[in-house]
Amino acid sequence: MDYPVESFTDAERALLEPHFTNLDRPVFALVNLPETVKGALFARYSRYPGTLRRLFLDEFAAEVPTDGRPFDGAEGERAAGLYERVFIGYGDDSIAQVGGAHVACEWVSNVLTKVLQRGRLAAYLEQSTRYIPYDRPMPGADGEDGGHRYYSDDALGPGYREAMDEIFALYSRGLEATQAWAAERWPRDEGQPERAWRSSIRAKALDLLRGLLPASTLSHVGIYASGQAYEGLLLRLAASPLPEARHFGELMLGELREVIPSFVARVERPDRGGDWVEHLRERRAATEAAVARLGLDRPSGDGAPSVELVRVDGGEDDLLAASLYESAGAPEAEIRRRIAALDPIERAELIGALAGERRNRRHRPGRGWEAVRYRFEIVSDYGGFRDLQRHRLLTCQWQRLGPELGAGVPEELREAGVGDDYERGLEISRREFERLEGGGMGEAAPYALCLGYRIRYVLDLNAREAMHLCELRSGREGHPTYRAVAQAMHERIAGVHPAVAAAMRHVDSSTEPRLERMLSEIRTHRKLVAASEAPDAPPGVSSLG
Repeated sequence: MDYPVESFTDAERALLEPHFTNLDRPVFALVNLPETVKGALFARYSRYPGTLRRLFLDEFAAEVPTDGRPFDGAEGERAAGLYERVFIGYGDDSIAQVGGAHVACEWVSNVLTKVLQRGRLAAYLEQSTRYIPYDRPMPGADGEDGGHRYYSDDALGPGYREAMDEIFALYSRGLEATQAWAAERWPRDEGQPERAWRSSIRAKALDLLRGLLPASTLSHVGIYASGQAYEGLLLRLAASPLPEARHFGELMLGELREVIPSFVARVERPDRGGDWVEHLRERRAATEAAVARLGLDRPSGDGAPSVELVRVDGGEDDLLAASLYESAGAPEAEIRRRIAALDPIERAELIGALAGERRNRRHRPGRGWEAVRYRFEIVSDYGGFRDLQRHRLLTCQWQRLGPELGAGVPEELREAGVGDDYERGLEISRREFERLEGGGMGEAAPYALCLGYRIRYVLDLNAREAMHLCELRSGREGHPTYRAVAQAMHERIAGVHPAVAAAMRHVDSSTEPRLERMLSEIRTHRKLVAASEAPDAPPGVSSLG
């Protein structure tokens, strides 16, 4: 295909080459530029008649270093000035969507991770309690033992530390015993690589013991977000009643000032960020007052794990009409009339045909599936909720974590002989929660609760996202808690829309106890072996167990 190719002088090329991946193709990337300059370029781009490279030469090149060096992560006053001029000139919040930053938040509690990950328009990676044993101490000053990995504050009192230390001691002891039991329960087959088997044994123990870890357990979270998404996150943190959240919000704002200061400049302005924070606090207070007035602030329910489909919006005819719409030439009313003339078997066959063969779960149907929505109310342990909350193309709302809904003990832990210790940890956790709450520290009380305690929450999602969640989370390598939730969601959908559920052909409905991650570990082992046998493998790669 022919497309225009712009000509540049040697001097212009020298200015462009450090900041554009190519100068002669219609697709290119911007490099070695601060996020503010990229944002300003794209904002100005929308009203500039020429190309982006020509725009850079005309209006931006004079503002960047002429020696081709990168900006070393700092915007500088000139770059900030560019952003401010464009922002003031256009007054468009979307400018803050075209620049971003990577931020790491380390040593944050599992309570705070949910606050950090609430925003939809960002990417998150969180250290996993399913892969990392928490029986090792944190690093301390001068290389000393820093103690168990849990959030603490002097305001929580010495009793809190004693309770957390005892729970972590039970976790550490149980981990060793559970691994020994699992190794005996699932002995290595002759054809299984030893490394893969040992990894899957450890993974099984970590999965079973995860519910004993308290919500105060510390994690690391990596975030990539646009300036606009960070602004919203910083406002939520500033308005939070949780001191840890406000503290990390201040730390994050300080670091973002180093890399994208103009994107977060409004956060500290009284008439913008200050007013927003006050609005968020007023909204929370009004909601809490209404809940109390209606008598809804007292926990209720039997606490049993459950997955209830509380509302369905749309039907299979709506899904079909929306799926056919983009390829049709007729108005929607006519499409619906044709669909209404089909018998139930023809409709079911048509849904299957439109979903496609779907050779793997990543082959998903089109946006027509977004015409149908399901609202589920779920009671599951907090550990499983943490994983499901990370799905961002849905609406997730959750109630406060407390001990009222109870907690269960995995039957396999009883078989391993650590069921009594697990129950003891739950009881210690509950008593410490009640002590903190009774002492007027209600916001901090959830820190004390083990992840095995249950929480009530809502997942509101369309059929397309339901397919993704049910297939991904029911997979045999998933944690048993969220596997059960995903399987139950699929069953509920089948009860109202059988053809939609039938198209979710990669849902795994098996329930037998097993080493969930054995297949994954074997695949990883094979990749490592293949890499070690490659001609250009780096030294040391071949030393596989």
